Amino acid sequence: MKILNGVLVALVLAGCAQQPAQMDYTGQPQGEAQNRARIHTELAAVYYSRGQLGVALEEVKEALGADPNWGPAYNVLGLVYVELKEDSLAEQNFQRALRINPLDSDAHHNFGGFLCQRKRAEEGIQHLMAALRNPLYQSPDKSYASAGVCSLSRGDVKGAEDYFQKALRLRPTQPNALLGLAELSYRAGHAQSAKDFLARYMQVAQPDAEGLWLGVRVERKLGDRDAEASYSTQLRKRFPESREARALAEGKFD
Repeated sequence: MKILNGVLVALVLAGCAQQPAQMDYTGQPQGEAQNRARIHTELAAVYYSRGQLGVALEEVKEALGADPNWGPAYNVLGLVYVELKEDSLAEQNFQRALRINPLDSDAHHNFGGFLCQRKRAEEGIQHLMAALRNPLYQSPDKSYASAGVCSLSRGDVKGAEDYFQKALRLRPTQPNALLGLAELSYRAGHAQSAKDFLARYMQVAQPDAEGLWLGVRVERKLGDRDAEASYSTQLRKRFPESREARALAEGKFD
């Protein structure tokens, strides 16, 4: 289950739309400058989503050249630096985005996810919940699901379940919440319930290594060798270098 949005381009663009208008020295909206900043930020988000980090950095530079106070550009820049493993720069840019617009839900979400991945769960969940304070936020289910993943990573099973259920109330097909509840059910020894959640997850998402590995273990518990073999084959074929594939090869099912 991934905590960060990746880029979630739609979220970045929504953040652009929420950015308050800046004024030039005459007190008039900087329409042209902001428009250039918005366009280059959108391009940066697209290039980031394709893994073209160098081009994304160039586009962010163009955006900030047009408007140095364009908050969503710092949000994208933070995401790029996460991928580059420049944690200090990532944190600085997420913070800059939030200084410019404290209601930037996308920056809160991405910063929260980053903090959770760096084992700063309490801070991370605070930012994920802060994302929900903006009534214009279009994807609150993602932040609840990410808070669930973050809670699970620190052993807070009850908190994780609560966040996952909140995410599903907002969006019954929320993939990370479905996968999270499948994992929780499996850990609790409820293999059939885990299978049911996993089936719902498979209907709405392309399973990653974690989802396939959970499928292997669930079907093994239920004694369905054909289904177990199917998940195993997919895991070995699609994610041969993953830690889940290594665990499968070593027979470390639990």
